[in-house]
Amino acid sequence: MSRVQLALNVADIDEAIAFYSKLFATEPTKVRPGYANFAVADPPLKLVLIENFDEAACSLNHLGVEVETTGEVAAAQARLSAEGMPTAVEEQVSCCYAVQDKVWVDGPGGEPWEIYTVLADAELPAGGLRGAGPSGAGCCATRPDLAVTGSGSSCY
Repeated sequence: MSRVQLALNVADIDEAIAFYSKLFATEPTKVRPGYANFAVADPPLKLVLIENFDEAACSLNHLGVEVETTGEVAAAQARLSAEGMPTAVEEQVSCCYAVQDKVWVDGPGGEPWEIYTVLADAELPAGGLRGAGPSGAGCCATRPDLAVTGSGSSCY
């Protein structure tokens, strides 16, 4: 089963956890300092909260689709490339407290989308979680440089 991922920058992780726990009637599946994620059953959603709103330009961090296998990530990369969409692949990357394989693509407004699978649990990556931005310098918010740039906006 795949599900859409929505990653949000939040100002107060505890307040956000309380709100989204009530909104989706479920508790987070993983909580770390400044980070939480929810595996919401209905609607199928992976909600990621990253406490860095003061440093981020807006509340949207990035979007994604979580899939079950590395094969599905590879198939998505092949399909997107065949459609002429520039992609960036990351394999065995430690990000968002998990080891992941993923492919990145930019939406028409420059919004970063990842299609990914979680391979294993992980500790906080070196350097910690970083805010969204087109620089490609970070985890859980950015992707390797693509051959295309977005709208130039730092808020997607």
